Amino acid sequence: MGCWGEGVDSMTAAVISVSNKEGVCQFASSLAQMGFAIYSTGGTQRTLLAGGVSVSTISDLTGFPEILDGRVKTLHPRLYGGILARRDVPGHMKELAENELMRIDLVCVNLYPFVETVARADVSLADALENIDIGGPSLVRAAAKNFLHVLVVVDPEDYGLVLDRLSGHGGLAAFPLDLRRSLAAKAFQHVSSYDTAIAQYLRREELMPDRMTLALSRQNVLRYGENPHQRGAIYREERAGETDGYGIVAAKHLQGKALSYNNVLDADAAWGAVSTFAAPTVAIVKHNNPCGLASRDDLTEAYREALAGDPISAFGGVIAINRPLIGALAEEIADTFYEVVVAPSYDDGAMAILGKRSGLRLIEMGGAAKTVRLDYRRVSGGLLVQEADEYPDEEIKMRQVSERAPTAVEEADLLFAWKVAKHVKSNAIVIARDAALLGMGAGQPNRAVSVHLALRLADLRPDGQGAKGSVLASDAFFPFPDGVEMAATGGVTAIIQPGGSIRDKEVIRAADKHGMAMVCTGVRHFKH
Repeated sequence: MGCWGEGVDSMTAAVISVSNKEGVCQFASSLAQMGFAIYSTGGTQRTLLAGGVSVSTISDLTGFPEILDGRVKTLHPRLYGGILARRDVPGHMKELAENELMRIDLVCVNLYPFVETVARADVSLADALENIDIGGPSLVRAAAKNFLHVLVVVDPEDYGLVLDRLSGHGGLAAFPLDLRRSLAAKAFQHVSSYDTAIAQYLRREELMPDRMTLALSRQNVLRYGENPHQRGAIYREERAGETDGYGIVAAKHLQGKALSYNNVLDADAAWGAVSTFAAPTVAIVKHNNPCGLASRDDLTEAYREALAGDPISAFGGVIAINRPLIGALAEEIADTFYEVVVAPSYDDGAMAILGKRSGLRLIEMGGAAKTVRLDYRRVSGGLLVQEADEYPDEEIKMRQVSERAPTAVEEADLLFAWKVAKHVKSNAIVIARDAALLGMGAGQPNRAVSVHLALRLADLRPDGQGAKGSVLASDAFFPFPDGVEMAATGGVTAIIQPGGSIRDKEVIRAADKHGMAMVCTGVRHFKH
């Protein structure tokens, strides 16, 4: 019997059993031409035979039939002995010979389509359980464990590389260690991601179990991380029942330079902001905060109002629209330098106009706009995990705490401002009027400073009205009345805030003193 260093001989075998049959016939045919005996199962064997590949069944190798409707077909020592035997241990090779076991030098396996199966709306528990692969992961793990002697291939993208190394670089004997190790790492990750999907499906609504793994696949290498000296990449979260991905990661990059880490963060923030609103809405984001946001029946007017919120900060920002982008709006957008535009889709006119700016990144969300159930944030040593901050419009309860009730106009603007505040970094203050962001203060340790910054930005608006007749939203309660006093002096007439401070009575008295309306939601929107 041959061993690893002797290259391919008549006793070398490859086991091929794949769910993804892309390229498998050509791969198997090439292996057969190199002298590999090909063994396969079920559907893969039928595919190979139809492709003209000479292939034997696993039962021919093991001398044991498939049983239990195919549930048991590869779990046999005649197969695993050939995979797990160390070629550099004489005793192992002797046992193979004594037991007339064939050496298996290549295992090509990818697993049952569990994720795709449970994504079907009509899938039953029985169907899901039947698509939990047992033999496949076992084969992959066995081959990957013995990667020093066995090639394991789980990704059709690797077929060409493996064939090239086998045919033109000395065959098995010269197959490089680093590549074998890389294939083994990919194999273990393949099984790990598969097991993660099964665990996700079975635990259903248990969002935060005692132990949890995430399945991530690299979507793209980014231009760089937060800074050019940092490498960066974006990964897609693989979740049971979701085959297409969701959110900004699943969006299409239609044109423009490669995305950087910051581009992705800001595009996600901008899309999250506009997705909060049912009305036609435009958001302009800079450094993860909306510096302009407006809703109007006419999308072009919404853009003009959003830009007026802070035209200086808008330069070099990211813009998102929650309606298809058409040529008329594209013409106005093209007058300002943006890094990224995000929209559900683009018509031909918009593409013709924005396409002239070859460096401008255009992101098409399409059907990728699903909500996020869990937020993850890296901290040293682990992850913080929380439910996403989703609070339906119909559940927002505005409890009047001031002497004066808000007018109908103020109430509409308060709801608008409250939604915007959810997307501004804490301590967040939002000043709005007529469904447009006039100014915001973000990320300040002192809430009164955030009020000051928001008022200052409102004063810079070209209409000269400043914050006169506006409303204010605060993402958390006012610890002191100073922010309310400042807002009243700046022209704010109504405030929405969660309430709950030990000084609520003082804060409400300040609002009453200035004839302001104040409502409390009982809900906080911190965003750190």
